Amino acid sequence: MIPMPRADTPVWQDSEPLECVAVVPETPGVRTFVFRPPSGATFVYRAGQFLTLDLPLPGGNVQRTYTISSSPVVNAYVSVTIKPGPDSVAGRWMMDNLKPGMRLRAYGPAGVFHLPPQPDGKYLFISAGSGVTPMMSMASTLFERGEDPDMTFIQIARRPSELIFRRKLEYMAGRVQGLKLHFVVSVEDPYEVWTGYRGRFNQLMLGLMAPDYLERDVYCCGPDSFMQAVRDMLNGLGFDMARYHQESFHAPAETKAELTEFDDVVPQEDVGAEVIFAGAGLSARCSQTDTVLNVARGAGLNIPSGCQFGICGTCKIRKVSGEVHMVHNGGISDEDVEAGYILACCSNPIGRVEVEA
Repeated sequence: MIPMPRADTPVWQDSEPLECVAVVPETPGVRTFVFRPPSGATFVYRAGQFLTLDLPLPGGNVQRTYTISSSPVVNAYVSVTIKPGPDSVAGRWMMDNLKPGMRLRAYGPAGVFHLPPQPDGKYLFISAGSGVTPMMSMASTLFERGEDPDMTFIQIARRPSELIFRRKLEYMAGRVQGLKLHFVVSVEDPYEVWTGYRGRFNQLMLGLMAPDYLERDVYCCGPDSFMQAVRDMLNGLGFDMARYHQESFHAPAETKAELTEFDDVVPQEDVGAEVIFAGAGLSARCSQTDTVLNVARGAGLNIPSGCQFGICGTCKIRKVSGEVHMVHNGGISDEDVEAGYILACCSNPIGRVEVEA
């Protein structure tokens, strides 16, 4: 029996092992593992930080980092929520072998991706897949402080049944006015009604979900390609990227020196470019901030177009050579992009670009 913490209970140090006290299924293939120190010591950490677990695999111990999904406000226990990938040996071992009563060595908590010491600002949390775990810790912390928070929480998943922590988030959103909750899925579950957002998360959805996003601090976590797309969206909308924070699935930073320095492409108005229209035998000089569609119109060419927001796909053309910076809103498939197609309405030329139009 693990004793309940007392008022004078010491803080847990990683010299003491942790005991697994519960395993909670979240969604298909996702489980939360809850840990307590046998001594009853309490935890001190910041919402968004991670633990390193020492896992006794058959071939020898391995260490893996997992973001803490519980809130530091409730400091009697700590939990991690994992979704093992197809090649995750450590995660698969936990799913198959880690049971209540087992003890593990753990190190930390650590990490610089977390809420500030006094989180009294306006927050926008954007997550995809198991990237929701640090956001859950942050949202729970703001909720459990006993004050009405000001946060917008956006979670993206492949289908509704894969939305991790959905019920807990809905419970929280139903009890405070300051939590605005939004879900985005790619496809619906069979025979289940879904009335939320569908498709690729994009700038238009962001504007509908969080009209005041320019006033918020943004925290983002998910696959690298997803976080790149979010940064491209925010850069294109003029967001102050000094207020943007992200965590990586693969390499969580323990110190500020380890933080990734983003080398994002941001079109510059004072940098020249050129678009070659091969079909018409024309070329036109322009700025990086001009779209291929506007350059074509300025050259007297008519590229069919519709929405001009990267949604309808009417202006799809093939790029022969060169590079463009394209931030679309779902109007072109990944297969078309790989085949060399672009949407002229939301593609900015970077240097010399040739298109078939």
